[in-house]
Amino acid sequence: MPEILEQLHQGQLMMINSRKRNGLILIKPFHAEFAGPGSAIGGQFDRSCQKVIAVGDLSMGKPGSQEERQKAFLIRRQWIRLAQQITDNPDPSDRVKMMLKQFENYFTLDTVKSVPDEAFALLVGVLPRTVMRIRGEISK
Repeated sequence: MPEILEQLHQGQLMMINSRKRNGLILIKPFHAEFAGPGSAIGGQFDRSCQKVIAVGDLSMGKPGSQEERQKAFLIRRQWIRLAQQITDNPDPSDRVKMMLKQFENYFTLDTVKSVPDEAFALLVGVLPRTVMRIRGEISK
């Protein structure tokens, strides 16, 4: 994944393949963002990215036309809005449950299990131990 991080730091614009169940968690200094299928990544928006975590079988490309770029940015914004709706919930446990449910609805259980607790914690603004506790409760 170092090559993806380097491309982000250089400001290259890419997009997540919209035809596959895949995505990228972008770890930034104080939070994380999920870029799902069809999302734009890079450009001026993701230069502060410190780490990336692939979700699913990651497939990316470069948007071809201006129309394709615009659509990719709109899709990225939709993923950000979904995360915002989840983080608007004041209860940390509920935020974790909601985000896990969203991921489980879209990806396989094994894929969701492979995402580190720290990544989910940064996505919804909780401590990693909260994610670990909720995952433990759900798996019982």
